[in-house]
Amino acid sequence: MAFKWLKNKEKSDEQLLLAFQNTGNIDLLGMLFERYMHLIYGVCLKYLKNKDDAQDAVIEIYEKLGKELLEKQVENFKPWLYVVAKNHCLMQLRQQQSQLKKAREYEKSELAFMESAQDMHLNNDSWEPEEMDKRLQECLSKLREHQRACIELFYFKALCYQEISDNLKIDLKKVKSYIQNGKRNLKICIESFSE
Repeated sequence: MAFKWLKNKEKSDEQLLLAFQNTGNIDLLGMLFERYMHLIYGVCLKYLKNKDDAQDAVIEIYEKLGKELLEKQVENFKPWLYVVAKNHCLMQLRQQQSQLKKAREYEKSELAFMESAQDMHLNNDSWEPEEMDKRLQECLSKLREHQRACIELFYFKALCYQEISDNLKIDLKKVKSYIQNGKRNLKICIESFSE
């Protein structure tokens, strides 16, 4: 058995890759990947600038290879693997930027809501926080079902539009509309208490 492993270790990248594609033997892929693991780690560290993230990315790339290499024809493994690693890291960076952008949008939206909530009860400075909370809950209960659900998930559970859409199985545009209309209806309801 050790002799067979030694033989495989002496094979070229192309031979190991072909053997893996023919057999699906993950050990062969492991031998091939091990040759370039330091290269992949270096690429990931260069782009992600964090040791833990780079290590996680190396593992994710290895898992991805098992599927991709069974379906793709690869001529030169090392340059192909470099491009796969680079693209994986760039996708992770894009996702991080997207999440950061969503968080900033949420913060702006939350700030706008808080400002509008302040505007709603400016004339009601005499209201205690418990009274304001009671009024808010009462007004929330008067909203239509989807408006209330969207408002609660967005403002109280801090979910983004896409997460609300997925949770409630509602179109993304409708989620935005429900939140906008729900805020307007809440404002009208709360203002009615001060009349």
